[in-house]
Amino acid sequence: MGKQSFDASKEHALQLDQQDELASFRDEFYIKEDSIYLIGNSLGLLSKRAEKSLENLKESWKEYGIGGWTEGENPWFYMSEKLGEMSAPLVGAKPEEVIATGSTTVDLHQLVATFYKPEGKKTKILADELTFPSDIFALQSQLKLKGYEPAEHLVQVKSPDGRIVEEDDIIDAMTDEIALIMLPSVMYRSGQVLDMKRLTEEAHKRGITIGFDLCHSIGALPHALSEWGADFAFWCNYKYVNAGPGSVAGIYVHEKHLGEAPGLAGWFSSDKNKQFDMDHQLTPATTAGAFQIGTPHMLSLAPLKGSLEIFEEAGIDRLRKKSLRLTQYMMDLVEHELKDYGFEIGNPREDHRRGGHVYLEHPEAARICTALKANKVIPDFRNPNGIRLTPAALYNTFEDVWNAIHILKRIMDEEQYKQYENKRGVVA
Repeated sequence: MGKQSFDASKEHALQLDQQDELASFRDEFYIKEDSIYLIGNSLGLLSKRAEKSLENLKESWKEYGIGGWTEGENPWFYMSEKLGEMSAPLVGAKPEEVIATGSTTVDLHQLVATFYKPEGKKTKILADELTFPSDIFALQSQLKLKGYEPAEHLVQVKSPDGRIVEEDDIIDAMTDEIALIMLPSVMYRSGQVLDMKRLTEEAHKRGITIGFDLCHSIGALPHALSEWGADFAFWCNYKYVNAGPGSVAGIYVHEKHLGEAPGLAGWFSSDKNKQFDMDHQLTPATTAGAFQIGTPHMLSLAPLKGSLEIFEEAGIDRLRKKSLRLTQYMMDLVEHELKDYGFEIGNPREDHRRGGHVYLEHPEAARICTALKANKVIPDFRNPNGIRLTPAALYNTFEDVWNAIHILKRIMDEEQYKQYENKRGVVA
């Protein structure tokens, strides 16, 4: 969709939708027909299959009571491993390297507690200054637990522009004082995709353990964690994976680390054959299951099964291809329709460096977002001046994108945003 040949007509959007081989998956989701949902990178929509798998779990509880742990079509005792196996293709891992468990920050605590092993002068953790705050809070906590001062021992790579972090700067910061590296796969604000393969190779050349936060990439783009040799990763399942608000998260641990004792042990860290021996000496599982802590939250786990069934059918490579076309189309429309309104595209333009959303910057971003919501377009505001728009490949259309950008143009033409305060809500 080069700029010179760009067709900005609505007819072209409809034609693109007619050519979309994934169009039928939109029918899987509960979509309000009078609104355009462009916030799937914060919370994905409910699918009918996720709803059904939740209903099936409820029925098994009703039917079997405690017997549901071992009886029925999907025994609860093995559900986390089953969903880990189903998740593995989304992160490019072997089934035994993945487990569905915990929440993102709890999982990060588990992984840092396991893999952060300060020794000699190698005592520091390397991160970046643009990562999601929760990750930094966890890293600071883990440093304090080891007796280190975060201000000195947490190294955060600076951004040149508040949008991206240069990979060369990350590599330059991999000094002989770094014991552990934790980075996002995709920057949550700008959508920049980091070259995880290159960064893993550079870390391992220096004897440094490296892991990734995949919250803004899982379900949006393919990964090859096992092949790249990444030591660990974690993610949420409520964004692009559409498993529901606060749904159970996921952990990946490379096979070379399997069998290692978890830093934070619990009952479900156990080898499943020995778990009910009630021995006070833990025999950890030899799979990623060892990095579970407590009993799985079954009602929060259940929708993930239905969601992953959809991904198995759609295929992450096809979804990525459509996602790139949607975001490119959105950027082309922004440049064609909104060039005179003060918007700046803040995400990388190149396909290999762009995640699943478009990031616009505007001085009036907060109240523009409020105006969009009043017009039934659901965006995502990011302080201080960012608007994230996410055309999700499973359920958004090119027509959605065309309509949203033209509604935004009307808001700017009519200055509708001026009737709102330029500040975020409690939840943005």
